[in-house]
Amino acid sequence: MASMASGLIYATLPNIVESVNRRNVGACARIHPMERVNVQPRMLRWARQRAGRSLDSLRGRFPRIELWERREAMPTLRQLEQFAKATHTPIGYLFLQEPPEERVPVPDFRTVRNVHVGHPSPDLLETIYACQQRQEWYRDHARSIGERPLAFVGSVQVGSDIAATATRMRHALGFDLTERRRMRTWTGALRRFIEQAEDLGVLVMVSGVVGNNTHRKLDPEEFRGFALADPLAPIVFINGADTKAAQMFTLAHELAHIWAGRSGVSDTEAALVPDQDVESWCNRVAAELLVPLDALRKALLPDEDLQAAMTRLARRFKVSTLVILRRIHDAGRLSEHQLWAAYREELDRLLAMPRGTGGDFYLTEAARVGRRFARALVASTLEGQTLHRDAFRMLGVKKLATFRELGRTLGVA
Repeated sequence: MASMASGLIYATLPNIVESVNRRNVGACARIHPMERVNVQPRMLRWARQRAGRSLDSLRGRFPRIELWERREAMPTLRQLEQFAKATHTPIGYLFLQEPPEERVPVPDFRTVRNVHVGHPSPDLLETIYACQQRQEWYRDHARSIGERPLAFVGSVQVGSDIAATATRMRHALGFDLTERRRMRTWTGALRRFIEQAEDLGVLVMVSGVVGNNTHRKLDPEEFRGFALADPLAPIVFINGADTKAAQMFTLAHELAHIWAGRSGVSDTEAALVPDQDVESWCNRVAAELLVPLDALRKALLPDEDLQAAMTRLARRFKVSTLVILRRIHDAGRLSEHQLWAAYREELDRLLAMPRGTGGDFYLTEAARVGRRFARALVASTLEGQTLHRDAFRMLGVKKLATFRELGRTLGVA
């Protein structure tokens, strides 16, 4: 079994899970559900720890789990299937002799205190794989209908002039600061920003859960978003569990990735300047796109209290107070020491605030997979070009009625 896994451990295709399952589930099909199966204890421990589960949290559902991990007892096939589901583990993995070395299938720029983050969670991996599958479908669809490559993808280099790049992006997107200022809420401003990106050809997907499983919430502390650059099907995924203001910066940051043609997973924080050249450049471009330095300088008032200025300008530009704090520093109004003292204080204040659950916009199927993607997939399915089962899988729906209602909502039914 170990030799079988060797070719899969470093695979980066979105069907890695299916590949492992197909090779092992075939053997499972020949086993009676109540028959005991010989599973390596290390694989059970690995699956449990991979999912962040303790023995105590699983003991109620699997009373003999400690005996399984000590190899003093063996689970039945049915029990193993239930264990795999509880730990979000492809059951095929549990038949390996050694745990696979799972890696994020795109460049991973996530850091904590400038130290690289390892061991991606099943939630992050499954989210990326799902988006890669959607991207593969949309790329083929775009080719089939004769869409041309998007000129802005990869049109700049990392390290290009910050202000010039942000200006190019702002013009291409139709990003109007006056329009944004007049919007009443961050949610409305974010919705408009997403529409502008999708109108340009970017597939923007916003979700705070894995697939449509509301019991598997994505953790903004693990990642805030990622970009999958592609000339026909560029994708930006935004962690919808984050605040609306933070999502605004994440979208701008990931769009900078798309303009540079650089895929990657990010845990962007607006006030930080990461060590990696790509992340540092994307952060600076995003900040200039959302809050142009010239516009900020004109909006600053002399002798205004810092907290009052942050609150007022965050409302004006529809960004987080942390973005404003960084830009006030960039404008020369705060020293490095003052920036970080104020940053820590403001971060503590924001973390203590209750976080909203989000509006209906973020709970719709269209927002979760992206309106541009959803419209194309539903239309293709209704035209008979895509199988319903494939559409259901990529949309995360199970009922034809739900699919049809989604089509009516999108205006393609």
